[in-house]
Amino acid sequence: MAAGVWIRARAFLWDYLWISLYLVLLAVVTVFVIPDIQGLFQGSLAVAQLAGFLLVTVPVSLYFAVFDSKHFNGTFGKRKMAIQVIGRNGKAVGLMRSAVRTSLKFTPWELSHFLVYRLAGNGAESVSLILMLVGASIYGLLFLYVLSVFLSKDKRALYDWLSGTKVIRKE
Repeated sequence: MAAGVWIRARAFLWDYLWISLYLVLLAVVTVFVIPDIQGLFQGSLAVAQLAGFLLVTVPVSLYFAVFDSKHFNGTFGKRKMAIQVIGRNGKAVGLMRSAVRTSLKFTPWELSHFLVYRLAGNGAESVSLILMLVGASIYGLLFLYVLSVFLSKDKRALYDWLSGTKVIRKE
């Protein structure tokens, strides 16, 4: 049976606890253990965005890609809520398919990071058409992701459809 939006949201909230713990640990390390890391965020926008990508996006994405694959059969939240990502064949997905799914799933998140870095660097009074389009794309993708779960028969998000996956309740 397909897992609906609410059970998936609860699973994500459980996962977000782990992500929050990682972010707190990262903040402690950045402030108290290796404060030089802060310098990466004070110069070039490109360097700051790359540092943020490597310190936050990559570890969080790896968490979802690895744990949602057949090697673990679900992140902490998905296991807690008894749901699982499967492929078209009805079996747990491999690491590559899970990585594709995760990349598509977090595209709006990474686009929002891009937008925030550019807005912080340019100032809010000089927002270009490109940045407005990026912002609209973020909201558009998020809307499509959520809407697709509500409207599709098998409760698949757009990124599930594109990656050939779906989330089911474990029996």
